[in-house]
Amino acid sequence: MRVHIRWPAWALASATLTTALLAFGAPTRAEAAVPATIPLTFTNNSGRGEQVYIYDLGTQLSTGRQGWADANGTFHAWPAGGNPPTPAPDASIPGPANGQSKTIRIPKFSGRLYFSFGQKIDFRVTTGGLVQPAVQNPSDPNRNILFNWSEYTLNDSGLWINSTQVDMFSAPYAVGVKGADGTTRNTGHLKAGGYKGFFDALRAQPGGWAKLVQTRSDGTVLRALAPGHGIEAGALPAGVMDDYINRVWQKYGSSTLTVTPFADQPGTKYFGRVSGGVMNFTNGSGAVVTSFQKPDSDSVFGCYKRLDAPNDLVRGPISRTLCAGFNRTTLLTNTNQPDTGSGNFYKDAVTNQYARAVHAQMADGKAYAFAFDDVGNHESLVHDGDPQQAFVTLDPFS
Repeated sequence: MRVHIRWPAWALASATLTTALLAFGAPTRAEAAVPATIPLTFTNNSGRGEQVYIYDLGTQLSTGRQGWADANGTFHAWPAGGNPPTPAPDASIPGPANGQSKTIRIPKFSGRLYFSFGQKIDFRVTTGGLVQPAVQNPSDPNRNILFNWSEYTLNDSGLWINSTQVDMFSAPYAVGVKGADGTTRNTGHLKAGGYKGFFDALRAQPGGWAKLVQTRSDGTVLRALAPGHGIEAGALPAGVMDDYINRVWQKYGSSTLTVTPFADQPGTKYFGRVSGGVMNFTNGSGAVVTSFQKPDSDSVFGCYKRLDAPNDLVRGPISRTLCAGFNRTTLLTNTNQPDTGSGNFYKDAVTNQYARAVHAQMADGKAYAFAFDDVGNHESLVHDGDPQQAFVTLDPFS
């Protein structure tokens, strides 16, 4: 069973800690042996001298409660928040100094592992839950803090852990998991020089992409916003993808887009044609199963709004395929989607330049540069059904 963990581009700005965990199915006897907590080792190879702070925040799977875990993996529920939001309890764990490692334990959670350099992250609690950083807002208290996060789910079926750039590209890191056979799988490492290479590529790109980069008054490069947040912040033009979107809508007014959303079900196909400004998808019997209004750039970058993808078996799978095709700009060159060969990605002059630059600098080519970057298995995710240990490695910036 293929598991999709969707980390939407709008999650960072949400007032509550939003995690999207699909049903993993009933655990087998072996899978049920996953312990209540497993060790996770943070290794600091960043080359930076600041104090590192670690946070393990999420939803306790056994109860559905939101909270945080301490270094021993003990769960603590968030207190009732307020409106305006009130300061959250200090959930930070002192991290390792440069060149050192520290092992904590992570519980059965679906959430995020934050880390920050030099300053603790300012978390608040509102009546709906945890307020997360939204650094596309210039007044956010975390705007000038260098931080990043990984996302993970640990349950009776194992561990899924990823490195993510869905909301921003920032402090470099990689994730890993060690299985019962002693094999460790890693992802998320940049190429040599990849951190600088990413920012250089973005700054060299005309059309407002350079404005996604945020720096601190002391000159420290903090991050690059993902393009959806860039539109929200006014850094990137709202119509940056319009030319490509319009060409797609024009093409499929007279051609048919064939979507085969499940790799293991090649006989399940849907057929899209644009009529009256709407792309209608039919099944093999000719019945319309779902329809899409022409998306705007933000819908494309966020894989939401006019490209909403519910966790169903029809609209969601079609939408995520469209989303991948728009971001990778393969919809004009291949009428059969998804196009899973990375050699065809980001070739149009109008494309998701942020995602293109992220993938170009990854050592294994894999990243979560937009919410459905897992279409075709291009995501930076590792999984093990019997995890013995997890890893987060803070990589060099140079």
